[in-house]
Amino acid sequence: MTRFGTIRLRIARSRGKAFLPKGLKKFQRRAEDVALLIREAFLRGISTRQVGRVVATLTGEPVSAQTVSKLTRDLDGAVRQFHQARLKDEWVYLFLDGVSLRMRRPGSRKRVHMLVAYGIRKDGSRQLLAFLRSSGESQQAWEGLLNDLYRRGLEGEKLALIVTDGCPGLAAAIATVYPRVLHQRCWVHKMRNILEKVRKRDYEAVREDAQAIYRAQSRGQARQAYTRYCRNWQKLYPAVVWRLEKDLPDLLSFYSFPRHLWRKLRTTNVIERCFVEVRRRTRPMVCFVNVESVDRIIYSIFHRFNLEWKNRILPVFTQAA
Repeated sequence: MTRFGTIRLRIARSRGKAFLPKGLKKFQRRAEDVALLIREAFLRGISTRQVGRVVATLTGEPVSAQTVSKLTRDLDGAVRQFHQARLKDEWVYLFLDGVSLRMRRPGSRKRVHMLVAYGIRKDGSRQLLAFLRSSGESQQAWEGLLNDLYRRGLEGEKLALIVTDGCPGLAAAIATVYPRVLHQRCWVHKMRNILEKVRKRDYEAVREDAQAIYRAQSRGQARQAYTRYCRNWQKLYPAVVWRLEKDLPDLLSFYSFPRHLWRKLRTTNVIERCFVEVRRRTRPMVCFVNVESVDRIIYSIFHRFNLEWKNRILPVFTQAA
């Protein structure tokens, strides 16, 4: 390995000027730029080893994977600030969901769950508010995230609706922390649960009957569509029909809001799109070495989203009712 590749790259300040270790003085003026390039490449899903090759195009020499890892640890302070930042109690819609990522452990690999909160204000502005690493999606885990939101300032005085994927533990946690807020279960997840239980020959007919419920023009018509669904499928799929009946109140909560918002509020699609980007950026990493690396990359992805959304609202929320 070349001399440059074995030198530990350090960014510090002396009399207001950034500098590199002796031997890299020719890059002194670009020290911060090089460090930013390394972090940016890493956070875009490039492996630590490949980042060194990317930096080589700028410096003419490779940077070791160890050096890249040390620089990315500087993000730990930013992660702590994100978790501690105060929230104004101005959020009207809250979307909650989880994403699963792989993490390397000695001798094995395991899954780590990331619980995520996404908020929308009345004017359509939005923000990823919080994430919490957990071993699963139990009521206790979700209460940890919701209590953290409450502690940071989201007490729910303006909160009108919480949209979830239908996780039982999450539903129980909402009832504990935000008991007066309406709860909407995601229809995409519900449809998936319904259709995986039916025979192939009945698939299309069951899907059409179920879709007629949430595509109805009013809550009353939705209940009529549900009655038809029950009449058609009660004998063949009693357990599926029973579960739909049990969940129906939470599946129809979106009808309490202006019609133009129904499509946005009846699913967790807005947060699922963020997870697509999380998976895209983390896939090249294969798996995370430790929990700190998980937090750094999730924070950085979310921070980028929040910056992009500062001047970009969701137009549908600005329409007149």
